[in-house]
Amino acid sequence: MGDKYTAVWVSHSSMGDFLKCPRLYYLHNMYKDKKTGHKITIVNPHMALGVAVHEVLESLGDYPAHERMKQDLRADFEEAWKKVSGKLGGFITDTEEQEFKERGIKMLENVQKDPKFLINKRIKLPRETMNPNFFLSEDHNIILNGLVDWIEYLPDDTLHIIDFKTGKKEESDSSLQLPIYLLLCNALQKRKVTKASYWYLESGNVVEKELPDAETAYRDVMDVALKVKEARKLAKRDGEDKVFICPKGAYDPITKEGGCFNCIPYEKILTGDESVEFVGTGGFNQDMYMVKK
Repeated sequence: MGDKYTAVWVSHSSMGDFLKCPRLYYLHNMYKDKKTGHKITIVNPHMALGVAVHEVLESLGDYPAHERMKQDLRADFEEAWKKVSGKLGGFITDTEEQEFKERGIKMLENVQKDPKFLINKRIKLPRETMNPNFFLSEDHNIILNGLVDWIEYLPDDTLHIIDFKTGKKEESDSSLQLPIYLLLCNALQKRKVTKASYWYLESGNVVEKELPDAETAYRDVMDVALKVKEARKLAKRDGEDKVFICPKGAYDPITKEGGCFNCIPYEKILTGDESVEFVGTGGFNQDMYMVKK
């Protein structure tokens, strides 16, 4: 039987880290600062923009469908932006911050003009203090968790998964995001998912994606989840530095050799590099840093 307290928790973000670089996975998802006991994370303008826009749009789900577009999205965005303004959002200059903020305003103006799915009925997956989650495998003691941006309730009593995109880069077809969302919906509610789309908020384009079948989705997600679990198990025996290794070799803070684009910023936090600045403690007691290039 599975045990939530000892289970390995996986998500689209954490498995994505593992696939990019095992060292990144360790530093972002496992490592805890010896002084604070907190995990560490890096703030950056792209993430700040996504957080603020998502907060505004997801909050619309708290209102009846016919009242959502009566809300003042600009005012809500201003409030959300306060949480990521300045160094809290990884902004180095006021000019940089203003550029990203204007992008967010433009996105919400696009939504106001054409709200698409936002004025239709929706459902929410059950959640308490944690994101929606379920045992991906009780035998292997693995829990999958994630938060679907929007789930539209369709007239034929089926569901449409929508993911809000604030970046300009299109999601890869090999991404585990839709398989994970499908598995979460199948596990936590009874209606069938028949449609899935990415909504690129800056361009206004909606890209419908072919849904994987449930068996394929489970196999693909479980394959990565088991690799994560096995790595964590080996790390307990052999040590994190021997298991969670960057494909480009260990980072040397003196020669600046080794490491990859993904893990080097976190390595700089550990070595106290002059480009690193602590900016505060965020949700789930994570120590937040900005790393200047």
